[in-house]
Amino acid sequence: MITPLIVLFLLTLPLGIYRLFSLQDWQRLGGAHGLALAYLFFCLGHFIKTAGMVQMLPPWIPFAEWLVYLTGVLEGLIALGLLLPPWRKRAAMAALATLILFFPANIYAALHHTGLGGHQWGPVYLFIRAPLQLLLLYWAWYFCLRDHGRFGLKAPANTF
Repeated sequence: MITPLIVLFLLTLPLGIYRLFSLQDWQRLGGAHGLALAYLFFCLGHFIKTAGMVQMLPPWIPFAEWLVYLTGVLEGLIALGLLLPPWRKRAAMAALATLILFFPANIYAALHHTGLGGHQWGPVYLFIRAPLQLLLLYWAWYFCLRDHGRFGLKAPANTF
């Protein structure tokens, strides 16, 4: 049950460090780097706790172990993209997509008392996991996507 606390620590650590050293644009940079640390943590989980991740998937999913590895690689690429300014917005959009698309696995695991961490608590764990999921969604938007027009795409200048 310590995983949500680790995620919160990873999210906020760069914010605190960058604020302490008064780095320019410390909020946006610290928030993006905190999300990158969280995604690196998620990525590592796919390779260190593979069996538990496989248990979080319904039995009808084919090649579940390979899917866990593949999603781990995807989360690692998102972490890397969040660290690189030219890729940050795309990585944040990918983070939003994974948070939404992967959440059903968390619901399945909680409903079936299987998988990693608090999922064995059953549906009550969703009272912790769902707010954390919403925080991660908001974090990606707030620190990586806001104030960039519609997802970082600027409208063409008026030529008239």
